[in-house]
Amino acid sequence: MLTTNQVSSLEKVRFLGIGDLKRIDRKIVMRGEKFSYQIALESKTNLEINLTAESPLLGNLKIYSVKNAIVDYVTFDFADKDYIMDAPGVMPDILLPYDAKVCPLRVANEATALWVTVEIPADAPVGECPITFKFAYKHQEQEYTKEETMVLDIIDAEIPKQSTMFTQWFYSDCIANVHNVEIFSEQHWDLIEKYIAMAAEVGINFILTPVITPPLDTAVGTSRPCTQLVKIEKNGEKYIFDFTLLKRWVDLCHKHNVNHFEISHLFSQWGLKCAPNIWVTENGEYTHKFGWHVDARSDEYADFLKQFLPALIGFLKAEGIKDNCCFHLSDEPHADHVEAYQYAHDLVKPLLDGCLITDAISDYDFYEKGLMDRPVTATDFIQPFLDNNVQHQWAYYCCAQCVDVGNRFLAQASYRNRILGLQIYKFNIEGFLHWGYNFYNNQLSRQEVNPYVTTSSDKGFPSGDAFSVYPVKNGVIPSLRAIVFRDALNDVEICRKLESYIGREKVIELIDTEAGMDLTFANYPRNNDYIISLIEKMEEIIKSYNK
Repeated sequence: MLTTNQVSSLEKVRFLGIGDLKRIDRKIVMRGEKFSYQIALESKTNLEINLTAESPLLGNLKIYSVKNAIVDYVTFDFADKDYIMDAPGVMPDILLPYDAKVCPLRVANEATALWVTVEIPADAPVGECPITFKFAYKHQEQEYTKEETMVLDIIDAEIPKQSTMFTQWFYSDCIANVHNVEIFSEQHWDLIEKYIAMAAEVGINFILTPVITPPLDTAVGTSRPCTQLVKIEKNGEKYIFDFTLLKRWVDLCHKHNVNHFEISHLFSQWGLKCAPNIWVTENGEYTHKFGWHVDARSDEYADFLKQFLPALIGFLKAEGIKDNCCFHLSDEPHADHVEAYQYAHDLVKPLLDGCLITDAISDYDFYEKGLMDRPVTATDFIQPFLDNNVQHQWAYYCCAQCVDVGNRFLAQASYRNRILGLQIYKFNIEGFLHWGYNFYNNQLSRQEVNPYVTTSSDKGFPSGDAFSVYPVKNGVIPSLRAIVFRDALNDVEICRKLESYIGREKVIELIDTEAGMDLTFANYPRNNDYIISLIEKMEEIIKSYNK
């Protein structure tokens, strides 16, 4: 027999059962808002279920079957204890679009879930709007039906457009590798577009753009497949640049409303010792002109940048996107890299025509030297930056942020993922960066991995750190973690909407009062109820101003 329960998107419905999961039946929503929830399903036998949905918003529903992903590396030994599991296993994460024609819904001696996302139209009528799912099945020749209904209370208010800049690093080489297509073939471009469209769907509006192959997660002396969007030719002492592929990239991004561009790093990662891998046609030969074999401070590389960057800026101006671009020098420079970073800054900054330099940095003393316009700071090192009211402050997390602060590891509860929205709002964070949209390699990219076999880059990082979407035949699907973080970005806009009625101080007071503490990046309630009840209270107040 089938048991059902309608639950929050913050639940991770596991094989342990659904009886203890907190039920939800109603939700206040604004026009333009995206709301996700789950229908938990449990059966002690193998049932094939006929699923039907009824709602005035039927055309605005996306329905997914939640599938388990392997957790082959939970987290580092020094992590805190706030994890759902402490040993390898499985965790719900893969959101497979439901299609009864292709694969009927089955629940077989397990607990699982359907994931439902509804986007409220801008012209949706105010008032109650039901979404009803009917489950019909046979058991021992008897026919049974069950129903679950979510009632949306649509209010006469519109959620603001996403204000938080959000990037997850986008790897074109991983797309080509995992789908076994040639780089920049038409099949590759088709897949790039699908991954860009999915990126936009999960809230990404700032995209890592490989004008040269990004020098990221690459073992010293090796190179990742060349994905540079700028074709380069050298004729004597002069470089000639072809921006045709970059133009195609920019147009695809605009098509899917991704309108901000991170220009890939101009120096090697973790120390700025070398030039990145760059291929150039010279004397008719396609050569590996720059890379680990070229010192970052060489005159030859400086001459290249002095020609390349003004030409690139000219292209960005012609496309009308220069002011929507930032430039990276090197990822995660440390205190002992100040001299090298100073050299790179002094060389590059005059060539950028006012574009901001943006890099991941967690040392405030480094930032104070004035070498960076927009610091991107790890959430567990951000407090000195907040104390000094740094402008254009961004935040990030990666594998190391496994103690106290939020993250999106598979073994963590979803509240540690979604809490970032309230923190972003409270601390006025301009943007958020995460390194792994679709990194399907092992650590340092020594070889490719199958993301359905390892979610940890073969135990290089905690499971769930390296990627947030899954490849499928001719396309890509989201993870539960990606949609939960999009909900966090949605929470930022709910806070902003409430601020327009009661002021920012009152919103922050409400956040802290409901938390029972001074909410910080490391201190927040360790449960689902806090976020759910707080957002509901916020929307109740918004509703009271729009009756």
